[in-house]
Amino acid sequence: MKLPWWIPFGSVPGIDPHALASALGRRPEPQLLDVRSASEFAHGHIAGALNVPITTLRSRLAALGLDASRPVVAICLSAHRSPPAVRLLRQIGFDASELAGGMLAWRAAGLPETRR
Repeated sequence: MKLPWWIPFGSVPGIDPHALASALGRRPEPQLLDVRSASEFAHGHIAGALNVPITTLRSRLAALGLDASRPVVAICLSAHRSPPAVRLLRQIGFDASELAGGMLAWRAAGLPETRR
C-alpha cells in the first residue's frame, strides 16, 4: 500500500509561538500557511494566514503566489500536519519552518487569533 505524501514522519525546523508573534509585522514578514481543514481554520487562525489543507497543498502550491524571498511558517493544530508542508516547501527552495506545537501552543501562549 502506498502512503500519501503528507504523512507526518520526521522533524523539521520550528519556530515557537512567541518568536512567531514577534516576527509578524517585521521585515521580511513570514508568510503563514495554515494546512488545517477549512472548518478548523474558520474556528480560529492567525491573522493573515492562507488556508490550504495539507491534502491539497501539493496540487495548489504553484497558485498560492508565495514569495520565495520571504520565510514561510506552516501551521496546523498540533504540529503533525505541518512537517510534510515544511519538507515540500524546503524541497522547492523556500525557507520554511513549522509553528512548534501548532495552534494548540499558540492558544496556550494566549496569542491572538481571528475568525472569519
